Amino acid sequence: MLITEKEALKTYGTTKRLWQGIPSIEVTKKGRIFITFYSGETREEIGNFSLLILSDDGGKTFTEPVAVAYDEGHRCFDPCIWLDPLGRLWFTWARYPDDGVYAVICEDPDADELHFTEPFLVGRDVMMNKPTVLSTGEWLFPIAVWKDFLCKNYPGYSADIKEKGSYVYATDDEGKTFRRRGCSDVKERSADEHMILEMQDGSLRMFVRTEYGIGASDSFDGGKTWSADYDSGYGGPCSRFHIRRLTSGRILLINHYDFQRRNNLTAMLSEDDGKTFPYRLLLDERNDVSYPDAKEAEDGFIYITYDRDRGAFKWKMRDIFASEREILMAKITEEDILAGTIMNENSFLKRIVNKLSGYDGHIRTPFHEAELCD
Repeated sequence: MLITEKEALKTYGTTKRLWQGIPSIEVTKKGRIFITFYSGETREEIGNFSLLILSDDGGKTFTEPVAVAYDEGHRCFDPCIWLDPLGRLWFTWARYPDDGVYAVICEDPDADELHFTEPFLVGRDVMMNKPTVLSTGEWLFPIAVWKDFLCKNYPGYSADIKEKGSYVYATDDEGKTFRRRGCSDVKERSADEHMILEMQDGSLRMFVRTEYGIGASDSFDGGKTWSADYDSGYGGPCSRFHIRRLTSGRILLINHYDFQRRNNLTAMLSEDDGKTFPYRLLLDERNDVSYPDAKEAEDGFIYITYDRDRGAFKWKMRDIFASEREILMAKITEEDILAGTIMNENSFLKRIVNKLSGYDGHIRTPFHEAELCD
């Protein structure tokens, strides 16, 4: 299920992909940057694979895949990467049709040769965002069982599954074992993509992607039970967002602001535990920018990744090739956000991590066209 052999990895290189998106980012103590995203076939479907790339020069250049999660006859999708408190790199992905979140762990992500554990099951079904480390020392993994309309076309899906909701899985032994706790069932949730924040009073707040923006629910017992849902008031165009507490105590929210669909991706800061976000830095004003993930690194910078114009769900090869199909990165500071503009000379926006152009993969005429469009 996890491919690391160099020759085999060439099958998943840049020129072998027609579309790509849904990224996640991590930065090690020594400054190595990892980014994961997924691709495969022409859309989100059986045949998808999740890949991992890295940079050792501060994000100026990135490698071709150093690891790929793929399983013939399945989807390996919605990957996430996370550095746990022990410094280990977790690489997770969802796998259909057997409805599971799988993970591998790299004990030394700064090593010249990366070594991963065998894949193991964390929970059911999809985890899009990073776990949360609580003040108690527990780690909470946000894993969702989607609503019927999102899953009914997937092979192996059963409408008899009753356990739908935005769950939390807890581990208190550093990932050796997991116990599923409670869930929220936010009205109008869409693909969930939930994140969990520990509030200043010790309660937990879950934020969930919804048709109207971002819904929320609270827990006062460590995630066992959750309150009735409510509108967070953060807005958004029904897309993935990112929220986390920074070392300073401020809350970072990356979301679309003053948007028309998926544009105006913006980093925002709150100094009142998420009540208001008066400080904003526009990351990318362009259309079809989405799905941010972020890491506050040891060097004090906030590293952000997102995608642009993925190129999936097209009906002609020429339309695929006309798409930007970019994975991007920004590197900013809290001071940049507070000022509303780039202040640090080492900060940057809109840096391309990976962009698709030429293609020499195995899918020659996916839309029954006469020949592959050059």
